This record gives sequence, C-alpha cells and structure tokens, in this order.
Amino acid sequence: MNHFTYKNGVLCCEDKPVQDIAKEVGTPFYLYSTATLQRHFDAFDSGFDGMKHQTCFAVKACSNLSILHLFAQMGGGADIVSGGELFRAMKAEIDPQKIIYSGAGKTRTEIREALEAGILMFNVESPQELDRIQEIAAELKLTARIAFRINPDVDPKTHAYISTGLAKNKFGIPVDEALEEYLRAKEMENIEIVGVSCHIGSQLTQIDPFIEALRKVKNFVAKLEQKGIHIQYLDLGGGVGITYDDEQPPHPVDYAAAIKEELAGMDCTLILEPGRVITGNAGVLITEIQYTKMNTGGEKEKRFVIVDAAMNDLSRPSLYSAYHEILPVQEPAEGTEQHEVDVVGPICETGDFMARDRMMPEVQPGELLAVMSCGAYGFSMSSNYNSRPKVAEVLVSGDQFRVIRQRESYEDLLRGEELTALP
Repeated sequence: MNHFTYKNGVLCCEDKPVQDIAKEVGTPFYLYSTATLQRHFDAFDSGFDGMKHQTCFAVKACSNLSILHLFAQMGGGADIVSGGELFRAMKAEIDPQKIIYSGAGKTRTEIREALEAGILMFNVESPQELDRIQEIAAELKLTARIAFRINPDVDPKTHAYISTGLAKNKFGIPVDEALEEYLRAKEMENIEIVGVSCHIGSQLTQIDPFIEALRKVKNFVAKLEQKGIHIQYLDLGGGVGITYDDEQPPHPVDYAAAIKEELAGMDCTLILEPGRVITGNAGVLITEIQYTKMNTGGEKEKRFVIVDAAMNDLSRPSLYSAYHEILPVQEPAEGTEQHEVDVVGPICETGDFMARDRMMPEVQPGELLAVMSCGAYGFSMSSNYNSRPKVAEVLVSGDQFRVIRQRESYEDLLRGEELTALP
C-alpha cells in the first residue's frame, strides 16, 4: 500500500495535491510519503516481533538524510557499502552499534573510518579484506567485529545485475571455503568473530530462495559451533521485492513467518537489510511534459511524449529495462482516448526513456506525469550526465511538505573544478 491516490481528480501524496508542490518546487522532483515510509518500515520490522532482531535499512536504496533519520527514530539501523554511506548514517543519527558494513571493495580509509566510528560489524567478503581489517585494527589498537559474507550459490531468480548469491557473482566467500577463513580469523588478535552474513540478491519475488540459502547458512553455523566459534548475529541481508507491474512478491509478514519458522531454536540475533521493500513504493518522480511528437516512415507511426526527467534522474528503465507505472497527475476522464507511446527524456541517448510502447491517455505539453515506485534506486542512482543538475527531493506528511534536498544549481555542477591552462 502507498499514499499516492487521486482525490477530486488530482493525484495527491497523502493529503497534498502533487500539482501544488510542483508549482512551488518546479520539476522534475522526487516525492516521498512519510506515512508510507513509516507503514512499510513497521510492517517489515514488526513481522519479526518475538525474536531478537535488528532491521538495518540498506542505505544504497534511498540515502536522503531525512529518510534515514526517520528510520533511526523508529529504531532502525543501517546497512552501508561505502565511506560516504557511513558518513550519511552518522549524520542521520543512526546508532553506530546498529550499522553493518557490507561491500566487496572496502578501502583502507573506509575501514579506518568505520573502526573509529565503532560500528557493529564488518561483513567480510574476501581473505585479503580480512587481512586488511586485522592490520588496520592493530594499528588503531582496536578490535574489529566481523562476520564473513558467505556465498551459498543459490539462484535468486531475479535480474542478473542484482543477483548476488551465485558462485559466478563477485560477492562473498564460497560456503565451502569459508570455514578455513573463520578458523584463520579466530587466531587474529584484533578480530572478534560475531556473525555470519548471506545476501543473495534484490527484487526477489519468491520465498523459496531465501529458505534455501538460510538452510545452507544454518548448516554452516553448526560446523562453526563444532569448531568452538559461537555466532551472535545472523545477517540474512535483504532482497524482498515489490510490485512494479504484475509481480507478486511475498508479503513481509509471510516472509518473516517463513524465516522465523526456519530459525526456531537458534540462539542468535537476526539482522535484516531491507531497502526496496520499504522505500520503493513510497516515492515517485514528478515530471512535466515538454513536447509530444509523432515520427512516421517506419513500420508504424511512433508517438513520443518528451518529458523533463531523464535517464540521469531515473536510470532503472535504461539500465534494467525496468517497468515503472506512469500516471497523469490530472486524472483522465473516463473514456479518454489512449495511444501507444514512448515516454522519453531530453538526454542525447536512444536509451533515455521512462517507458516504451506504453498505452497512455492523451496528454499535452505542460501537464504533469508521476513515474511511480521510484523510492528505491531512483535518486540514489542519479547522476549529472549531460551536465544536468540533480533534482530536488520532497517529503510530505499529511497536507504539509518540505524540500529535503535542494535542486542543484549550475554552480553546483562546477564545484571542485578549475579553469586552468597548462603552460
């Protein structure tokens, strides 16, 4: 469920008409619903009531400070994958003891920063990374708490680019090799083994891959116990999908129930890394139509709706051929004629599109469109390609809104650059 609905013929975010926000903020902009964010976080987190757990929001999905702070106020932690995300999490007042650090390529600087911040644990992804963490922890005279991210070689049945749990993926240590690394880490003076981590991918629409991976992890934890290594934290990652089009992902309550049943009797704290399932349907991208045009001469006439948002603002359609529903902000009258169109942006790439061959009602320049389900991997993946300033982000609560990230200016595009001529 989300809080984007038509009221009196106008699309509203909660109780605020979208067109009113657009008049003040301009377009394009990302728009988030506080009520949806809170509802989704609570729906996910509460499913694990009755067992020790910590929900660590995947910052990469949606990294705005105000949204991270909202989750912190609800007891949430953070799953981070870079020094920048650590910086954001700390600025958002997330408790460092609720921060876990994932990612296959942590630099020396990033590891040092995380150790000095006192995070809960590192999810270690290679033997060389373990050596580096030990070295830096020794230099700082600190103890690094770690889990190894094990790769269970489970097919998550999702897009190849967001699959992370197969043997051919770059993530983690093969489960058959991980025991040796745990035994090696056990002997390191500045390493404390606290957990096991496993994450198999994103936008999963079935529970079975989660359970298959979990069973492999359980078997591995039992082997660790036999070697005298007790696991305090079991990090199962994230990956629960959402509905963009006709997907039927598991409800968070059903997902939680299946996990809890499989973990019955285990004495550890469960760590979860939801991202998309919380923010995906809590945000939309609002864009204004600039032109409509028709190209002829091919096999068939081709209609285009050209908007002011582009692939630099929302890359998922171009990168993944991802589907996003697109709604006119002004509700079409019943019986309005529909046409097959491509909704495209102004960037000089044929791959710059929001939708292809999409049936949509007749629209005109100056009207607003809402690209739905953009709250995850929308703004966080945006860029300045074609020297386009990044758009504003807006948060609504009830009938009030505030800009939680200012639109970039042309001067922002040049920050850090110099006009220099070589001798």
